Order: sequence, then C-alpha cells, then structure tokens
Amino acid sequence: MPDLAGFAELIRTEHNLVVVATSRGDGTAQASVVNAGVLDHPLTGRLAVGLVSGGGARKLANLRARPHATVVGRAGWRWVGVEGAAQLIGPDDPAADIDAEALRLLLRAIFTAAGGTHDDWDTYDRVMAQERRTAVLVTPERIYGTG
Repeated sequence: MPDLAGFAELIRTEHNLVVVATSRGDGTAQASVVNAGVLDHPLTGRLAVGLVSGGGARKLANLRARPHATVVGRAGWRWVGVEGAAQLIGPDDPAADIDAEALRLLLRAIFTAAGGTHDDWDTYDRVMAQERRTAVLVTPERIYGTG
C-alpha cells in the first residue's frame, strides 16, 4: 500500500508535478496541474502534501467552500492518489499561530519540498506577497495507487 514517503519519491521523478482536484459547487471536479511536495504540517506536525496557489485561483474558492482535495502524482504507469482535508493558510486565510513571518517561511518550505530552488529569496518573498499566494496543506485520509 502506498504511503506519503512513496508518494514523495514518485512525484520527484516527474519534477513534483501533480494533479490537484477540488469540488465545484455543482459537484463536478475542477483539476489543475501544480508542483507539490511532502512536508510537516506547521500546525499539526503531521506529514501533509503542500502546494502554493495564487490568491485568485478557482481552487482556493472551491477549497474555502469544500475543504477537501485529491492530489494525484504519476510516473510512467505508476501513480498514487492522496485524498484528505485541505487547510488554507495565507493572507486571505489566516491561521492561528501563523503570522506574516511564519507564512513567508511556510511558502518557502513548500516551494523547496516541491523541488524548487531560488537565487533571490527576497524577490521570491515579495512576489508571493504581491500575488497573495496561499499555502494549501492536504492531510491524508486515504492514500492509494500502484506506488
């Protein structure tokens, strides 16, 4: 049975690209391709799938109304799906114990967990703030696939 360590290993082979699916109000799925990584949830300490979304993204509106997501990674014919509760932490989605500095560091942590590197972190931080970027943390309830 796949686990989050296997999910993390699998997505690294494809540049940490995954499909994230959320639910629209009419029950249909909305999906997009994003970079994601596995890291400790800053509030619970449990491993979670993290991704960063632009402040105006449709997926954020969906998650605010229905805070559950499915994240699927694949490499060749192997794939792993992670389903779970999604928590948003960002300028429009404040969380207890996460101030502006903690959010700045969380966005960096997700970016690096997703395989990202940066030559100018100050610019990265400024762009994240300007774009009202939000951390999306999916805590696994189900993990399945071919691993």
